[in-house]
Amino acid sequence: MASNSFGEVFRFSTWGESHGPAIGCVVDGVPPLLPVSETDIQFYLDRRKPGQNRFTTQRQEPDQVKILSGVFEGQTTGTPIGLMIENTDQRSKDYGDIMSRFRPGHADYTYEAKYGIRDYRGGGRSSARETAMRVAAGAIARKIISTRLGNAFHLRGALVQVGPHKVNRDNWDWEEVERNPFWSPDAKAAEVWTDYLDGVRKAGSSAGAVIEIVAEGVPAGLGEPVYGKLDSDLAAAIMTINAVKGVEIGDGFAAAEIPGHEAADEMRMDGDTPVFLSNHAGGVLGGISSGQPVVVRFAVKPTSSILTPRQSVDKDGNEVDVVTKGRHDPCVGIRAVPVGEAMMACVLADHLMRHAAQCGS
Repeated sequence: MASNSFGEVFRFSTWGESHGPAIGCVVDGVPPLLPVSETDIQFYLDRRKPGQNRFTTQRQEPDQVKILSGVFEGQTTGTPIGLMIENTDQRSKDYGDIMSRFRPGHADYTYEAKYGIRDYRGGGRSSARETAMRVAAGAIARKIISTRLGNAFHLRGALVQVGPHKVNRDNWDWEEVERNPFWSPDAKAAEVWTDYLDGVRKAGSSAGAVIEIVAEGVPAGLGEPVYGKLDSDLAAAIMTINAVKGVEIGDGFAAAEIPGHEAADEMRMDGDTPVFLSNHAGGVLGGISSGQPVVVRFAVKPTSSILTPRQSVDKDGNEVDVVTKGRHDPCVGIRAVPVGEAMMACVLADHLMRHAAQCGS
């Protein structure tokens, strides 16, 4: 498996499995003299960790990060930063029944078809457990960005849809995001989702979701016009997150529904500075950031690990019914919010450094 790394200048590589002794990552390309501590990273890991409410998996992992290398006396040394999180609450016995069975919607069959072997305990390498290390790498990426862009930069995410139920954008309040278990910017939507997900859980099923990530204070000029486009790298980053089935930049697919005279973001001058009158493009034009907020939206499919029996086959070609036991998120989209934030941070940090390498600023 050669593809365990992401990024060009700012680059991280992850390792480990869901039910192995630990997971970890190596972060390369970090400038020296950057203040970084385990506490800085832990703040973001705590936002993602499981077992915090009844709407996420009840696996109790503290996700306590350890810095193994690349930091000395509270500052980065410019060498690879090694990070590790021990797995402490594995329950591998829950997966004994699916040892030879392929769970519908999971990567069990494709893994077996490609490698001829798979770790059936919690999905092994294909488990979303790996995303904890993306969040850790994203914490370091945020440090790089804030050092270069200062307080003008803000990156935050929100859940905007669960199942068929969407937020009312007239009720959007970023402060509300931190006040409910769904990262919802709409308090009324959070109430609807509570009842909806309680019903989904009792039915032994699961629900999908849509997440929106917004980065403000991104300067104009990041990205390249052909193969190193900022939006193509963002889309690739988001698509690597488990269960993601679609990505939009700006208006995304809705852009096909509006006429050209509305879709084009008009411009005027504010003193010596060009300003845009709308942001249908999501902050990226021709693969290069425009200085407007960068807006990414992505869809996460319903959790495939459910208690409802599903038809499948086993390794010997027998037709079977599969029930997935264990502790699983009824909606993986909830914990995908901090993961999406982290992946956007990693892309933006990478592009800031790539831009500086070519353009000198």
